[in-house]
Amino acid sequence: MDILPILSTLRRHKLTAGLLVMQIALTCAIVCNAVFLIGQRLQRMDMPSGVAEHELLQIQVADVVKSGNPYARVQEDLALLRQVPGVQSVAFSNQVPFGGSSSNGNVLLDPNQPQRTLNATTYFGQNLVPTMGVQLVAGRDLQDDDFVDVDTALKGLKTGDTKSLPHVTLITRGLAERLWPGQNPLGRLIYLTPTVGLRVVGVMASLVRPNAYDADTAQYTMVIPLRMGADRGMSYVIRTRPQDRSGVLAAALAALRKADPQRIVTTQRSFDEVRRHFFRDDRAMAGILVGVIAALLVVTALGIVGLASFWVAQRRRTIGVRRALGATRSDVLHYFQTENFLLATIGIGLGMVLAYGINLFLMQHYELPRLPAIYFPVGAVALWLIGQVAVLGPALRAAAVPPVVATRAG
Repeated sequence: MDILPILSTLRRHKLTAGLLVMQIALTCAIVCNAVFLIGQRLQRMDMPSGVAEHELLQIQVADVVKSGNPYARVQEDLALLRQVPGVQSVAFSNQVPFGGSSSNGNVLLDPNQPQRTLNATTYFGQNLVPTMGVQLVAGRDLQDDDFVDVDTALKGLKTGDTKSLPHVTLITRGLAERLWPGQNPLGRLIYLTPTVGLRVVGVMASLVRPNAYDADTAQYTMVIPLRMGADRGMSYVIRTRPQDRSGVLAAALAALRKADPQRIVTTQRSFDEVRRHFFRDDRAMAGILVGVIAALLVVTALGIVGLASFWVAQRRRTIGVRRALGATRSDVLHYFQTENFLLATIGIGLGMVLAYGINLFLMQHYELPRLPAIYFPVGAVALWLIGQVAVLGPALRAAAVPPVVATRAG
């Protein structure tokens, strides 16, 4: 179809055509960035934890009366929990993946370097690797004689007695690759302070940080052989079969309460709930953005329908003349579809420039990555389709007008 008559008609309706073009441009810019942000959120929510999430439970308790021997208290509880039917393994940990609150330490490759190499999270506790279902890909797990009581380690730090400190550690593959790219990390030393050196004895496939907000550093994780006593904030981690979790959780809580009725349970949940709670803001944000996209597309479609209907009513005489001169219904239909395609194309072109500008703003102020180019053609196709669908109704009504009736309307 010859587009020159269409462009000539649009020049006579610059204001209305311009408003529709700006609406399409704004929708294109916002939709491209919103879809990109949703993709970022969904990708973050799928972040692997490295543990057997569907088999794990977390219980936190707080003692009303402080235990005389917190280490013995933990061992008593662990022995009690192992006897609960359905429990496969139990550990006591200072933190859990996606738990939010994180214990971290600075990592040095040279004890004399002035600045840290990076910051890594530090898990403490016995039997963590098999209980959490963490996969070891090299080396060995921590052994009983590697462990040191936390109080003993703290005393050793104050007195300079390095023999009282742990000497080995497990690290994740991601951390190993960051520290020694392409090299074997086993046997290498890392330092938490100039006097605390830990030799790498095992490499884990994955174990995410409790506060994994940045995907690039989410796997900077160490497991250090420190034995902890009962204290607020520590967690019992229980592994069981997925279908047994609710029953095991209830039985474990009953056993702990029976051992000490005055004890307060502060947290009781499955690791599925841990993940859902950690990513609740991302899920909410994705839902809001989906709502914004839907609203924008509906408003844009309604704008196209309204404008097309107005132009059809305004051009009834013109349409009648064209029909009388031999234009078919298909010609009239294609005329309005082509007109909408031209307006949408101009709006999409402006929208892509605007989308790029919005992305630059988000990159500078919110540390978001660059908007991939694939979002531009996807957004363009979506708006072209919406435009064609929206204009179809008014265009069909225009094509259905008999030539005689249209001519009389003028």
